[in-house]
Amino acid sequence: MPQTLLVRYGLIPEVARFRAADAGEWPHGGRVVVRTHRGVEIGTILQTVPRNGAPDSHSDEDEPREDEQRVLRSATAGDDVEARRLQAECAAEFADWKRRIAGWDLQLELIDLEWMLDRGKLVLYVLNDRGSDCTKLAIYAAAEGLAPVEVQPVNAGGLVRMEPAGGGCGSGGCGSCGTD
Repeated sequence: MPQTLLVRYGLIPEVARFRAADAGEWPHGGRVVVRTHRGVEIGTILQTVPRNGAPDSHSDEDEPREDEQRVLRSATAGDDVEARRLQAECAAEFADWKRRIAGWDLQLELIDLEWMLDRGKLVLYVLNDRGSDCTKLAIYAAAEGLAPVEVQPVNAGGLVRMEPAGGGCGSGGCGSCGTD
């Protein structure tokens, strides 16, 4: 039967619910390989979410969606070795990325890099608000044939989330309408 786990993941930590395919032993502090909105990465179990007798939103027959955040497996020693290797690679590439950002004349302060465990994406953490330079950085990296990147702004409060889209005309979401 599927189990829901609360897992912390990411260099600048995020916490989310993940679906595990089975109700096996998932101890607090255990390391797992998870599929997140960013890709495949290692996370740490914070807790098993109690079912409280409430029906789970998933049935045993449900096939997990490809984009669903889920636990893929318990992390192995090999996963930990690969994660450390990727961290070392990021440390070695940090100065190169800072030079690229300066060369592209972007007003972004790079603070860290993080490869996903499957090398499907490189996350570039920048000390900034979301803005056009974040988008330009991803576009310039793609145009140069560099790794697929996600630019993640960070501030003193943590990760800078994308603002929800505004409503339709007159809702004030776009800022084009004045109010009386």
